Amino acid sequence: MSRELKRGTIELVLLTLLTDRERYGYEIVAAIEEWSAGRLEVRDGTLYPVLYRLEEGGFIEPRWETPERGVPRKYYRITGAGKAELDRLAAEWREFAAGLEAILDRKGGA
Repeated sequence: MSRELKRGTIELVLLTLLTDRERYGYEIVAAIEEWSAGRLEVRDGTLYPVLYRLEEGGFIEPRWETPERGVPRKYYRITGAGKAELDRLAAEWREFAAGLEAILDRKGGA
């Protein structure tokens, strides 16, 4: 998938993934690949700047967990504002996709 298309939808993807439970970075990357059946791949260099933006916007909040053994993990969970933003982004995406689908269905017809 093109970088530009991913850039325009990554917030929607991340907020959707965080609706069912909190997740840490690697879990998010793995879930994106799994849920998209391998069609989407997100690298750390893309993921973390978006997570920071969502955090600054109040759409997600972090929580650090330090296991007895191992490295600390920063978990992210969606906030009430994040759920509202998800609804807005999802409606916007559906409207865009419906318009694009209408164009593609015309197949050059007048």
